[in-house]
Amino acid sequence: MKILHTSDWHLGRSLYGRKRYDEFTAFLDWLSTRIENEKIDALLVAGDVFDTSTPSNRAQELYYRFLCRVSGSTCRHIVVISGNHDSPSFLNAPKELLRALNVYVVGSTTDNLKDEVIVLYDEQNEPQAIVCAVPYLRDKDIRIVEAGETIDDKNAKLINGLKNHYADVCTLAEHKQVEFQKNGYSGVPIIAMGHLFTAGGKTVDGDGVRELYVGSLAHVGKEVFSSSIDYLALGHLHVPQRVGGAENIRYCGSPIPMGFGEAGQIKKVIKAEFNSRMPVIQELIVPCFQPLEKIVGSLDDIHSKIERLKRDVSTAWLEIEYTGSDIITNLREILEDALADSSMEIRRIKNKQITDQVINAIQENETLDDLDENDVFDRCLETFDVPHEDRVELINTYNEIIKSFHEEDTNAE
Repeated sequence: MKILHTSDWHLGRSLYGRKRYDEFTAFLDWLSTRIENEKIDALLVAGDVFDTSTPSNRAQELYYRFLCRVSGSTCRHIVVISGNHDSPSFLNAPKELLRALNVYVVGSTTDNLKDEVIVLYDEQNEPQAIVCAVPYLRDKDIRIVEAGETIDDKNAKLINGLKNHYADVCTLAEHKQVEFQKNGYSGVPIIAMGHLFTAGGKTVDGDGVRELYVGSLAHVGKEVFSSSIDYLALGHLHVPQRVGGAENIRYCGSPIPMGFGEAGQIKKVIKAEFNSRMPVIQELIVPCFQPLEKIVGSLDDIHSKIERLKRDVSTAWLEIEYTGSDIITNLREILEDALADSSMEIRRIKNKQITDQVINAIQENETLDDLDENDVFDRCLETFDVPHEDRVELINTYNEIIKSFHEEDTNAE
């Protein structure tokens, strides 16, 4: 049996106001073709299908068109779990209809953990794999809030909640595995899925990866997962990586760069082939559909890099950070002129000298593109001279509020 592991599509995401539907379309077309060429039996999508809980019509069209195409190929099964960016109820809404296409959707955990254990069968109705399709587990799914808890208390409860949830789901899968062995089907692998942040996980600046739980310490180690798992397909981190050096516990990463911090990063999906319970794992490189370039330096450095890109007939989107000593107030105009006869686009300009002038305040030359919600809150703390010893509790409380907004399922009744 051949599975393909992908995650973190973030359909509908834009980059500093620039829509990216052409990239998403190109990726999904490439993925469909690769599934057919590799004769993949099952596709696993480990969360963050969409970038927001209310995806645009065009993002939805891409998703459903892809599912229809792949379900009619050699791929007999598709398993989709939710990520922290997804709306559980939005993903779950068409699950019964999609089931007719052999698409299994697990948008949220339920009172019945059997809903997260999916058996994949071949054309002869013989079991090929048992999938523990664990969706993104929200705080409320795995932790009971108690008055007077410290951040350490919360983190300990979260880790235990995650560990217990996976243990319970894997126990159900192990029981099925034993039943299959009794009926003559030995070597049926257990494949688990998840959307979470593991200890030591690598991220890059600007990738949009959110901390999942307040306190930033609830990162799980590989020991949390049952030893009965033959392959663990994870989502959330955008950098392809192994967990704790384990060959069979993997993040495939995002298929396109989500920000300029990922510019030049090699993107991948992962193929795992099971002839027994030990998979043979192969990383498949995803082509770059829209190059991104980050340019940092003096004005001369920037002009030199732009000229090199123009000679290469680059079509890159650019993030330019000026770090020279001179104050240049018309930097954008200068750079736009330099790109006038090219196909490149400037998506963001960071002018260090101007930024240094307006530190702790929003001025004419600084826009909301330069700030996120945490930057704004930090400015408020500075403006009102909040003592540093009071800030930790305020920041944690603020982060809980922001997280609740991010996780609010606006599509639920």
